[in-house]
This record gives sequence, C-alpha cells and structure tokens, in this order.
Amino acid sequence: MRFTLEHTDPRSSARAGVFRTDHGEIRTPIFMPVGTVGSVKGVFHRDLVEEVGAQIILGNTYHLYLRPGTETLYKAGGLHRFAGWDRPILTDSGGFQVFSLTGIRKLTEEGCRFQSHIDGSRHLFTPENVIDTQRLIGADIMMAFDECPPGTAEYGYAAQSWARTSRWLERCFDRYRRTECPYGHHQSLFPIVQGCTYADLRRQSAEFVQQFDADGYAIGGLAVGEPAPVMYEMIETVNAVLPQDRPRYLMGVGTPVNILEAIERGVDMFDCVMPTRNGRNGMLFTSEGIVNIRNRKWAEDFSPIDPMGHTFVDTHYSKAYLRHLTVAGEMMAAQIASLHNLGFYLWLVREARGHIVAGDFAAWKTEMVEKLGRRL
Repeated sequence: MRFTLEHTDPRSSARAGVFRTDHGEIRTPIFMPVGTVGSVKGVFHRDLVEEVGAQIILGNTYHLYLRPGTETLYKAGGLHRFAGWDRPILTDSGGFQVFSLTGIRKLTEEGCRFQSHIDGSRHLFTPENVIDTQRLIGADIMMAFDECPPGTAEYGYAAQSWARTSRWLERCFDRYRRTECPYGHHQSLFPIVQGCTYADLRRQSAEFVQQFDADGYAIGGLAVGEPAPVMYEMIETVNAVLPQDRPRYLMGVGTPVNILEAIERGVDMFDCVMPTRNGRNGMLFTSEGIVNIRNRKWAEDFSPIDPMGHTFVDTHYSKAYLRHLTVAGEMMAAQIASLHNLGFYLWLVREARGHIVAGDFAAWKTEMVEKLGRRL
C-alpha cells in the first residue's frame, strides 16, 4: 500500500491524500461504511458504489470468525469474492467486540478467552490467530489485536492495558511478517494507538508503534464515554507524534461534527455504525441539520427527503412517505434512511477534501459545524 499526501490546509492540520491498494485507490479523508458481517445493513453493494460513492468498507473479524467462519471464507476465496465486493476492505481485530459484547471473558497475557454471543461456545483470541483470521478473510487493511479499555479507566489500569497492547503488537507483527495472504494480494497491518485519555500514555503509544514502519496507523479507544473536547485533545496529542506520510485512522467515530473536527486535526480515515444505526431509528443527517423523521410535523410534508441530497432516495421520496414507512415499521424505511445517511457522510468527506485542496477548509468547516448540530 502506498500513501501520497497531496494537499494540506494552510490554517489547520487537515490533509488530502490518496492511498493505493491492490483493490483500488482510496482518496482521503474517507468514511468507511461498516459492513460487520460482510454487508452494510440494508444497502446493496451496487448502491454503495453508485449512490453512496463508497471506496472502502469495513468488516468485523469477531463476527466473521464466528459466522460464517474462516473455513467457509477460505473456500470462497476470501471476503471480497464471498461478498461480491471488488473494492478495498478493512477489518478490525475483533478486540473491541470481545471486550464489549461478550458477557464472560478472561484476559491474560496469552490473549482473551470469551464466549460467543451466538451460541455460548468458548474461543480464544490471541495476537497470532487474529492475524491468521484476517489473512483468511483477505482484508486489504488488517488491524492489530489490542485491548480497548473504557474511556473512564483509571491511570494505573490504562497504563497496564497499553503495555499489554504493546506486547501484543510485537506478536502481531511477528506473525504478520511470517505469513502471506492466501489470495495473492497485499495486506497492510495497522497498529492501534491506545492510552485512554492520558496524554503521556498516548504519546508513548504513538512513539512505540512507529518502530514497525507500518503502512498506516490507527487511533483507538476514543468515543467510548469521554467528553468530545477530551477526544479532540487526544487526537491532537497523537497526531503530533505520528508520521506525516502515513494515513491515520480514527476508529469508531462518529457524528458529522466529530468527523470534521478530527479532519481539522489531521485524521484521514473514519468508520462508524451511526449512519445506518441512527437511520434505522428514524434520524437523518443533512447539511442543514438533523431530522427526526418520526416527528408528527413531517406527516404531511410532501417535500423531498433532502432536496440537497446526493442519492436517488433523497428526491424520489417525500418526508411524509418516509415517516409513514418508519412509523409503520416497514423495512424499506430503514433502507431509505440508511442510504441517505451514508450518502451524506460520503458527501461530507468529499466536500472536506475539496475544501482542503482549495485551501479554505477551516472557514468552510466552521460554517458547517454551526449547521450540522441543529435540530430541524
């Protein structure tokens, strides 16, 4: 994978770049729709490409390991062929799911023993077998196995957790360098910077991960309960240390405002379930603010869902119709709202890139942030 930094904003740390994978180019800043089990809920791959403009999607190692399983994925020729997606894929390590979704788990130096949320079966994730699993999934970008402590963790635990994550990272890269992709394309491995909300731990982690000379670096353990200003402070702390010539991925973030604030601080890549999850619950993100389509005020509003939107659903359907479908519990409502929200998120990062190239990102971002949080 090759990353080229093409433009920087003169009044902020915002960047525009491109990185090239064997499955295509990705222009940054970029938002990655979350395709947990190899699909973005309710959205056809065709629409992800033609309507949303998705350049890369994210899959989840934990969920794909449990179902359909690595044997099936290997027989299919990897997730790209299994899912019919010919563009880049990133997989997280599954660490966050192990620590957050499983009711019974035991963390040791070896790794993490846990019970499946599907059938209660017992499993062990180690740095080594997480790399093996992602090799078999075939992701273009793989994430190192880490522990994601809560944002409210005390300093002692945060330091202990970061130290364990660092030792696991060494094992991840040792396994990575001893193995190859079974499908013939290059796979990158990104380390994850941890350290909770403690600036000294974040700096130490950001310094430590650079010894691996990775194709890119991730910032994990944020948006897990800490206030937004603290998250922004940690981003600034980490990006002041990470190299300029590699992409930076902020994991699991977030709202449109969060994304613009992080872009301003030098982040290149994002993912979050919010566009689809909130869409399924009737929340629409627009360039003028947030719409709760369940509100009765939209019951007889026959204007387009979003006249300034960029997917076909935005102008093809009315607010009144979408509200009707949502209140009725019709699955089509979730599909329409998810497609709209994903289209908006990808539009937002494309616009951000355009203003970085034009040199006026900072002023545009200030104007957008004022509008994005409004309730319409």
